Amino acid sequence: MKRTIHITAKEPQYIVNTSVTFAQVSDWFGHMTRDLKLDIVYPEQGEKKSPCIVWICGGAWQQMSTSAHLAYLCDLARRGFTAASVEYRTSNEVTFPGQLEDVKAAIRYLRAHAGQYGIDTERFGVMGESAGAHLAAMAACTGDLPEYDKGQYLEYSSRVQAACCWYLPADLGSMISRTPKERQAASPEALLIGANPAQDGERARAASPCGWVTEQAPPFLLLHGTADQTVPFSQSEQMYDALKRAGVDAELIAIEGAQHAGIEFFQREVWDIISEFFEKKLK
Repeated sequence: MKRTIHITAKEPQYIVNTSVTFAQVSDWFGHMTRDLKLDIVYPEQGEKKSPCIVWICGGAWQQMSTSAHLAYLCDLARRGFTAASVEYRTSNEVTFPGQLEDVKAAIRYLRAHAGQYGIDTERFGVMGESAGAHLAAMAACTGDLPEYDKGQYLEYSSRVQAACCWYLPADLGSMISRTPKERQAASPEALLIGANPAQDGERARAASPCGWVTEQAPPFLLLHGTADQTVPFSQSEQMYDALKRAGVDAELIAIEGAQHAGIEFFQREVWDIISEFFEKKLK
């Protein structure tokens, strides 16, 4: 069979660009450098600009992947966003705040290259899961504090206008209280800050998002499973309470029966909620 059809172009072309270097960091005991990478999905649509959502992968601050959730980021792009998944150094490479510095470097890079990726520089959101949610919340609550902006493109802001956090570790001090004392020094929280949070409360507080909440924080959407045995649901409740006390626009959604990183978070219903949140806060 042979036929001719007429196609009216109504949608842009979507581009997936992987392994984009956004920063260089010290490596191998300071003798070397290595690249930090991001994956980005964006619509090519001429002069039209899109809000940007920065995704941060979880993994107890010990492992991470920029490509693990690319399928879902592509869906966000089809909804009108530019979506970027960013790499950060893990806790065996650098202690906190190195991870936060990496996330903020990625945000500044994206603002500096907004023309290339069709990004609206005034509309940035950040989203992450677990350890990535921790870094997303820290990025959202620290705005343009200069002590966390390191590296290149310092003339650009690392501030974001909305944050979505999945099963967020909000308070490292109360997180460590769940760990038996003989294992606390080897816990993910201790490896992150380079000290036992139970013994160094000052460092634990400095790395805890709920302690950084002010009235300047952007709107937050918190998602957490009620059956989470890794990061208790009470952690997101603690963050929600801190946000509300500061007068910040915040919503906490409890996903009944969901465990840590449960399949429920990857259902269409949840991604519709996420998309609607960012559409409302960034568009």
